Amino acid sequence: MIRFQPISTSDFQHYKFMEELLIDAFPPEEYRELDQLREYTDRTGNFYNNIIFDDDLPIGFITYWDFDSFYYVEHFATNPALRNGGYGKRTLEYLCTYLKQPIVLEVERPVEEMAKRRIGFYQRQGFVLWEKDYYQPPYKPGDDFLPMYLMVHGNLNPDKEYEMIRKQLHTIVYGVKE
Repeated sequence: MIRFQPISTSDFQHYKFMEELLIDAFPPEEYRELDQLREYTDRTGNFYNNIIFDDDLPIGFITYWDFDSFYYVEHFATNPALRNGGYGKRTLEYLCTYLKQPIVLEVERPVEEMAKRRIGFYQRQGFVLWEKDYYQPPYKPGDDFLPMYLMVHGNLNPDKEYEMIRKQLHTIVYGVKE
């Protein structure tokens, strides 16, 4: 059975598993400096860093932010050795029932085949693609904004709530001064 276990940096074994999986699953421009992530994990009240378990087997990790009216999933990855085993689908099903508000996440634009497949995966889990220009701010100084789209699960209206969501992500998650 899928479950989330919040972790802190003092949980050495699980935190090491999460960091190694983050580095393996995402290019460096798609995650913050590890020291900053450790700080957020231990000291930011609305940021949640979780190991995903299937019973007692750690299968991946998920980080998300609680913005009261919606949740933002920042990173989600499963262990490469366990991919294509249905864990991603089961984790998203659990996530969508566990979190009681709409869920927002960023996806690469559907230019490359892998991005198209990822969008299709989220759509099969009930997420809707908002095809509005969105640019993920850089995590590190000197990096560029990345062209992305937002995907949403739950009752959010892109015409009414896109700008509020974009602003919260940019200013709170990425620290952009607007």
